[in-house]
Amino acid sequence: MIDVALLGIIRRWHLRDQVPLREIARRLGISRNTVRRYIRAETIEPAYADRRPRSSLDKYTLKLSAWLKTEAAKSRKQRRTLKQLHLELRALGYEGSYDRVAAFARRWKVDQLERVNSASKSTPIKQNPYIALSLEFLLNDGNHKDITLITSIIIFSLGKNIQESLSNL
Repeated sequence: MIDVALLGIIRRWHLRDQVPLREIARRLGISRNTVRRYIRAETIEPAYADRRPRSSLDKYTLKLSAWLKTEAAKSRKQRRTLKQLHLELRALGYEGSYDRVAAFARRWKVDQLERVNSASKSTPIKQNPYIALSLEFLLNDGNHKDITLITSIIIFSLGKNIQESLSNL
């Protein structure tokens, strides 16, 4: 692969110092065709295809995501550990290491937190969650059942955490 510094050297030698293509290729130990292609190209930086290495965990990501989602809903003492999830994946045929499973779980948790944070920033629930929630129902052409539902949710929520009542919707 050719990097930006090498591309700069090729262009400088050819355009400023008038070094022939063969000499540039010989000095750098690369093909003449490569030198010719980068001199003729109008790009300043070489473009490479995005490379995403395949992981042995790719086949099991949906299953692991589902497990993590169900485990997140459980209380802390009832949750399975990542080591237990790794062992269950091994029983399904996963041959990778525990570290990959732990890295996936960390990334999954960060993604979930970002999703929740971005959703909370887009709604006015932070100012007054009860009023904002009822206004959302009423503005969306809420009928009598919706108003009754929101009233019962507001009464129930006064003693509970708002996150718990919103997840029950």
